Amino acid sequence: MPCVFCEIVAKREPASIRYEDDDVIVIDNILRWAPVMLLAIPKRHISQQELWENMGSVGAAAIRVGEELCPNGYRLISNLGRDAMQSQPHGHIHILGGFHLGPYA
Repeated sequence: MPCVFCEIVAKREPASIRYEDDDVIVIDNILRWAPVMLLAIPKRHISQQELWENMGSVGAAAIRVGEELCPNGYRLISNLGRDAMQSQPHGHIHILGGFHLGPYA
């Protein structure tokens, strides 16, 4: 089964794109736990671990969009592994905001 994020990057699957450059795409997350819930995804298929070892342009895009859409603050989250509920093998960062997020779980 093809990687859903690779399919979105290739424009073979639909997504609401909030930001895109040569290396990164930021899309609306289909989950709606917060008013702003986005995914910053490297266009090249890499693992979560590889992404965090070299955040580079993905981190910069996440900050840029987070600051633009959530001027009062936002949270960047990644799930690594089954116990953390990682659902996609393609590295990505969740951008959450748009209201007071409260304390960590």
